[in-house]
Amino acid sequence: MKKILIILIAGLITTGCLAQSLRISKNQRYIQNEDGTPFLWLGDTAWELFHKLDREEAEEYLTTRAAQGFSVIQAVVLAENDGLRTPNPYGEVPFIDLDPLKPNEDYFKHVDFIVQKAEALGLIIGMLPTWGDKIFSEHPGAGPIVFNAENAETFGFFLGNRYKDSSIIWILGGDRNPANDEVKEIWRAMAKGLKTGDQGSHLISYHPRGASTSSTYFHHDEWLDFNMYQSGHSHHFTKVYDYAEKEYDRQPIKPFVDGEPSYEDIPVEFWVYCDWSDPKRVPDHVLDNQNLIKDRSHFKQGHFTDYDIRVHAYQNFLSGACGYTYGNNAVWQMFKKGGSIAIPCLTDWREALNRPGAQDIQHVRSLFEVRPFSKIVPCQSIIVGDNPKDNTHVRAACSSDQSFALVYVALGQSVTLNLEKVMESEIHAWWYNPRNGDVVQIEEMKSSGIKEFTPPTSGWDNDWMLVLDSKKAQLQML
Repeated sequence: MKKILIILIAGLITTGCLAQSLRISKNQRYIQNEDGTPFLWLGDTAWELFHKLDREEAEEYLTTRAAQGFSVIQAVVLAENDGLRTPNPYGEVPFIDLDPLKPNEDYFKHVDFIVQKAEALGLIIGMLPTWGDKIFSEHPGAGPIVFNAENAETFGFFLGNRYKDSSIIWILGGDRNPANDEVKEIWRAMAKGLKTGDQGSHLISYHPRGASTSSTYFHHDEWLDFNMYQSGHSHHFTKVYDYAEKEYDRQPIKPFVDGEPSYEDIPVEFWVYCDWSDPKRVPDHVLDNQNLIKDRSHFKQGHFTDYDIRVHAYQNFLSGACGYTYGNNAVWQMFKKGGSIAIPCLTDWREALNRPGAQDIQHVRSLFEVRPFSKIVPCQSIIVGDNPKDNTHVRAACSSDQSFALVYVALGQSVTLNLEKVMESEIHAWWYNPRNGDVVQIEEMKSSGIKEFTPPTSGWDNDWMLVLDSKKAQLQML
């Protein structure tokens, strides 16, 4: 009877916009639109979007991200920051009596509004049904734990049916790795409910804990359409290509996305400097009267910047990823001045919307629309000489049709290439500036021999992308 009631409630929701339907490509390497064109995943972690923002604020957030070139908004229905007991801006909580079988219609009407607004702006919601602390894990959160296999499937059905005609990608996991086989079965039950409810109309992935990947736990499960790893917030120059290389070689082939790399403005290894028993996380002198960081020296390793965003984005893509997710420390938690703190912030969420790393996403999009990421094949073999896996590491990719090649240098260092391994025809070479989208032309050359390429500038925060085009392909320039 409860399941029938949930079905009837779900049937009340309709959307006025044409939903985007996504599928996995035939070669299993990327996500594509219904018409077969590649879908470029450029995500943002807006975990607390449904929970913390009112409708006017949500519209402002979504409109900004759409204009900046983002394509996926990752948000959680049952949010991390006490999302079951602390109400949304309209005083509503997701469930009646904390019971997943009793969804609160007024709460879900707010979720509906945001989903519909995103769809109208051409955005996909990467919807997490729940943060992982609502299921037993080795890393407890605010919780409470409310799911078992039976009610997880029913809740999954409720969501799947309610949003079956919406622009959605399902993301299970919520920053947790399954603690045991029983927990795995709960996630599988929720996936089954989603698939039954939406009649298989949406893709599903799994968001694991930091330095982890979904493939460790669910790679051979049929419901897992693509893998997601969280490269995390441990240090600058995270070796995201190590994650990507393992996923690229895994069988059966599945696309993969870095669903949570280092966030702009988050302290490096923030957990080392936070006291989780203190609501403010840090000593009083670190924060000002609006709960913003005023003493950055408390975080001795500094903060991640737009430079980290670019390094990890381009290294992921050139290693075969079909997408990349940006994040900002204030935006994921939708921090408001004077409000509660999850991890101390440099700005509030609204100011953080236009931080440099978010602006850089438009340049990522521009490049991979004219030199399609869907044709990328990692090809480190074109690099001549030592290529250590440290800050000087170089990533290279060639196109599957030999029409172009891309080489990313994070420190603006010179790179030597074997042009005979790049393509057969003559080459048109140019430098792409990931910081502003500018182009610097290089002379045309024959595709033969060994050649050194030196970027226009070098050093920290002077990353460049070398683009090598086949003259025969007559590709469009930026």
